[in-house]
Amino acid sequence: VELDGNKGLEIIGHEQRYGEAPSEDIRSRYYGFSSGETLEYTYELIGDTLTIWSGERGSPAYYEGTFSADDNTLSGAWHYPGGGGYSTVSTRVSTSQRA
Repeated sequence: VELDGNKGLEIIGHEQRYGEAPSEDIRSRYYGFSSGETLEYTYELIGDTLTIWSGERGSPAYYEGTFSADDNTLSGAWHYPGGGGYSTVSTRVSTSQRA
């Protein structure tokens, strides 16, 4: 992951602690390379709406986006408590478009 010059790694999947069943929620953890930060997220997909909460489900810091009818575009925004956030548009890249 690279955003505004900050690089890191995000791992996404069902969290599974030793000896336990995998979590129902899709979770991710971001590991930042520049200052060693770790950030956790929880994902939910209902119909064509994707919600990503910073931390646990229901957090006041969250992303909400909608997939286009052809599933090639995701448009949405991050919302932060107290205001702020930013809009995003993500577009699927086909195998033939990859460098």
